[in-house]
Amino acid sequence: METTATILEKAHQRAEEMELPYKGALLPMEAYRILQESTRAQLVDVRTRAELDWVGRIPGATEIELRAYPGMQPNADFLGRLASLTNKSQPVLFICRSGSRSNQAAIMATQSGFTDCYNILEGFEGDMDDSGQRGKVSGWKVAGLPWVQS
Repeated sequence: METTATILEKAHQRAEEMELPYKGALLPMEAYRILQESTRAQLVDVRTRAELDWVGRIPGATEIELRAYPGMQPNADFLGRLASLTNKSQPVLFICRSGSRSNQAAIMATQSGFTDCYNILEGFEGDMDDSGQRGKVSGWKVAGLPWVQS
């Protein structure tokens, strides 16, 4: 079984290979292990309220919309809310539906002084399958990690 340090090193190497400006890129199972083993790590779910209500939530996650439904307007208070809930030096793991908005959130947080940001690749629902549906190929749900239907 990999140690937390090994997982974080792999995430850091992945981020460097992908030329990401933040600390690391984690797979869902790796992120879950970090959250289980580190009392300092915080999961921040940046999906919209509608997604959380209709698709499901991750127990214990801090929920801060990056964009608001239905128009997907940017949340002007995203960084302010994040700063009020999290220490800028603690590990922050961002998740969204597929890994795209959480990538944006990790970039924004890093640019505003958060030093230990990670994106959860694949997100909550993962990639689309051949039928154009999510939640069947990859992601937090497919990995069998804890979530609840709203």
